Amino acid sequence: MKQSLQLKIGQQLTMTPQLQQAIKLLQLSSLELELEIQQALEENPLLDVEDEFSETQVEDEAAAEGDADGLDDPLDPELTGDPETFEDTVGVDDYAGDVPDDVPVDSSWEDLSTPSTPSSPSSDALPDTDFEARNSSAETLQDHLLWQLNLTPMTDRDRVIAEAIIESVNPEGLLDSTLEDIRIGLMDGPLDAQTTAEDEDGEATIECAEIEAVLRLLQHFEPTGACARDLRECLMIQLQRLDASTPWRSEALVILDEHIDKLASRDFTTLRKQTKLDDRTLAAAIDLIQTLNPRPGNAIGDDHAEYVVPDVYVRRDGNRWMVTLNPEATPKLRINETYASLIKRADSSPDNQYLRDNLQEARWFMKSLQSRNETLLKVATQIVEHQRAFLDYGEEAMKPLVLHDIADAVEMHESTISRVTTNKYLHTPRGIFELKYFFSSHVSTTTGGEVSSTAIRALIKKMTAEEDPKKPLSDSKIAAILNEQNIKVARRTVAKYRESLAIPPSNERKRLV
Repeated sequence: MKQSLQLKIGQQLTMTPQLQQAIKLLQLSSLELELEIQQALEENPLLDVEDEFSETQVEDEAAAEGDADGLDDPLDPELTGDPETFEDTVGVDDYAGDVPDDVPVDSSWEDLSTPSTPSSPSSDALPDTDFEARNSSAETLQDHLLWQLNLTPMTDRDRVIAEAIIESVNPEGLLDSTLEDIRIGLMDGPLDAQTTAEDEDGEATIECAEIEAVLRLLQHFEPTGACARDLRECLMIQLQRLDASTPWRSEALVILDEHIDKLASRDFTTLRKQTKLDDRTLAAAIDLIQTLNPRPGNAIGDDHAEYVVPDVYVRRDGNRWMVTLNPEATPKLRINETYASLIKRADSSPDNQYLRDNLQEARWFMKSLQSRNETLLKVATQIVEHQRAFLDYGEEAMKPLVLHDIADAVEMHESTISRVTTNKYLHTPRGIFELKYFFSSHVSTTTGGEVSSTAIRALIKKMTAEEDPKKPLSDSKIAAILNEQNIKVARRTVAKYRESLAIPPSNERKRLV
């Protein structure tokens, strides 16, 4: 085959490193952005955090020499982190604009920027993090039970049985295995010659009654109700641990022991006849049962708190809603002028090239961070403008909103809007919400209008909260009430929205009083 050269013209989308970095920063949450900034500060010596006292360092030195009368107030409102005084500020606007796209060959850094005392990244630059608290493993329910077991005197044989039982307890505190399964497991392994009894044939043996005796002992451990074999036993253990003088305790024990199936199905009529209790006594006993914990294991375990740091603040200023970025979530960055001043023109040495490369990377990072903040502020402003009724009146006034609406308003692609609204939170007088919370589909009305699905959920939640507990509203009845309000919604749609709100069906919401 003859070789030849051919010239072709085509279009191709290329992701430059700068674009990749900008997209990466755009989709990071505030906590992830904090880690990304910290990593950049550690890796790039040309990048610094603008400390709140850096602007007065020179004046502090002058004060030490006796010129204290010329000092300004160091508590600049823009640097205090107070969202009430932080007006439309984007994290690096004041600094990224001062950095030229390239360093002129015939210029020194003193010609490009105002000198200031260099600062290095410190622990005060970003919010402190408790490394040990964030990375230590939380105590599990098994760990808590084993800790109590080690404090309990018992024979080696019983201890092996107890450990096997604890291994079969699920995170909620109930046994996942039957006593027979535990017995078979013990016969196959953990019990050795010293702790195993033998039958007439010389074979190792263990009885379920022995396992049950150890189980009864473990059921006295904390949390109360752990190691129970089912829900009934779990609640019975908790009731029996209450003081005997507790009001309605004996009635509650009878209901759990003999009529728990009727209580589960909320068949109060049959329950009233079988227990021969009046409505007041029956309701009091059921209220006592409802104070018990059906999942005692949840009290022990991973209680690691996930903190939400709002990216944007919204506050009312007269008749307007002001949107500002959270200054604590976007610390201000600057170029380290001391290192930048060391860059020499027409010098291709490795050290000089290293400084040039890091200066360019620092500039890219600051511009990407600025682009992220500008986009976030622009999108949040449009969302607030569209959902002003929600801020004024609550969830029931939420309007339908999709990504396409915001994308058209800010002249960006829908994928960009999706990235900037994921894991970003808005602090409002009504609470903290993820930006995606304000997006919802719509349902048509009989008058030709549209209602947000979020508003319908709020209406369903309000109706179920105000319903008669003796006669709770069914899904069909809720759909009929919404149709009377000109909202066309089917029963199955009401059921879907109700389930998304974790509201049980009407038969499970029924109460005696």
